[in-house]
Amino acid sequence: MPSTSASVGSPAASSSKTPTPTPTPTPDPGLKPLGWGPQQRDLDAASAAVARMSVEQKAGQVLMPFFQGRDYSRQLDTIRALHLAGSIVMTDNVPLAADGSVDTAAVGAMAAAFDHAARADGRGWPGLVGVDMEGGVVARLRAPLSEWPAPMSYGAAGSVPLASDAGAALGAELAGLGFTIDFAPDADVTIGPQDPTIGSRSMSGDPDAVGRLSTAFGQGLLDSGVLPVSKHFPGHGSVTADSHASLPVQNASVAELQARDWKPFQQAVAAGLPMIMMGHIAVPALEPGVPASVSTAGYAALRGLGFAGVAVTDAMNMAAIEEQYTDDAAAAVALAAGADLVLMPGDVVRAHAGIVAAVGSGALPAARLDEAARRVATMMLWRARVDPKPAGSAPGAGAAVSRAVSAAAVTVLDGPCSGPLIGSSVSLAGGSVLDRARFTAAAGRAGVGVGGGPLVVLAGYGSGPVSGQIAVSLDAPWPLAGSSAPSKIALYGNSPAAFDALLAVLTGQATAPGKLPAAVGPYPPGKGCP
Repeated sequence: MPSTSASVGSPAASSSKTPTPTPTPTPDPGLKPLGWGPQQRDLDAASAAVARMSVEQKAGQVLMPFFQGRDYSRQLDTIRALHLAGSIVMTDNVPLAADGSVDTAAVGAMAAAFDHAARADGRGWPGLVGVDMEGGVVARLRAPLSEWPAPMSYGAAGSVPLASDAGAALGAELAGLGFTIDFAPDADVTIGPQDPTIGSRSMSGDPDAVGRLSTAFGQGLLDSGVLPVSKHFPGHGSVTADSHASLPVQNASVAELQARDWKPFQQAVAAGLPMIMMGHIAVPALEPGVPASVSTAGYAALRGLGFAGVAVTDAMNMAAIEEQYTDDAAAAVALAAGADLVLMPGDVVRAHAGIVAAVGSGALPAARLDEAARRVATMMLWRARVDPKPAGSAPGAGAAVSRAVSAAAVTVLDGPCSGPLIGSSVSLAGGSVLDRARFTAAAGRAGVGVGGGPLVVLAGYGSGPVSGQIAVSLDAPWPLAGSSAPSKIALYGNSPAAFDALLAVLTGQATAPGKLPAAVGPYPPGKGCP
């Protein structure tokens, strides 16, 4: 039977048509990244939403207030009345159980109530429910949540993955309670004991290390569903005054700032982290006498790093602002300068009225308010789209990671690097009542008595030099510079897990792997056991 198919080389086979190329799909413009997390579709949705807002609604969208006490019902009324973005929760707002621990169910209910109130006028994105949880001395939520050592622990440990894991674990517990923002990490570069404000809140005195570690911690938070805030641009770790009490002046040149204080923020920008906090720091090289948080030149410097996300002010009820500006003027001045979100105005009702009045007078251009409101809405629409309901974790779930951080950070500056430093009992002095109780409990777990033997002296937050046979700093290691103790150990925390890490070193059950993250008197950065 004749074949019905054309053979190879036949006229029928050679006359087949050349296949038509498949057209290249046109990229969806809505998927265009904006360089800080959101995509164009998030900005488009935010632009449409803000275009429908009144001036009063826009003014509320860029305000994040605080409140007094644990009765938050009035704050809910204020959020609804002023169309506010949400609320920050401070220590005095945290509901407590009968035993003094955090009432996590009540905290979750409070966060949900703030979220609901912020959506009351039909906003299609979550409320901003924020908290300060850096670890160490800055921690608004305590047990049964995991307790974290000071951020300087990450510099001593020197591990980017560990910093990322810590951010993720801390953030997961916050997400489980309904928080959407953590005002962390601190991206300041400390200059040592001359830095009165940041200290152990800084991860290191090395700008590159701070950049790597703080960015990793922030990315961990973001991975958990919580928005991080890198702070405090243009750098609070290298000024010698506290902006809570007065206006610090940063006398460095722009070139010096670029080589030191701005490096961590540049890394945060390159990583696409969404929020940066502007500190209340005057920089004569930018705008003499004006806090960066209300300085057009300050925000221009931040944007000059390529940052396109939300610029949030530091708390506006701090002395550095309140000594120069009234409550009804400060927020509008900050927004006109370039802020997108105004944190903790001294009086949010007056701040809201001041913004509306400033738009009416032209002191705050309407387009600038629109831009700020769009950025905040874009960020929250993005967050809701990519992680509408973060899984979160139970309070205390991060304890193992916290323990690993302290174990990796403990640093021996002087004394033996191996073997036991103590016997079956020690004497104890210094520190707070809580510090001594926690040391004693950890000693008991390690089979060590307290009451006789080598003298261990604890140097807590704000302590001066200490003596004894073994000096242990529990916060920044500066007190060890003037210590006469033959053994000196930096612990960077006073959590139960940190004391367990200390006892493991004292008893010779573990070596101290940490390296000094900043100079301490005669001890250079990097000092520690080999």
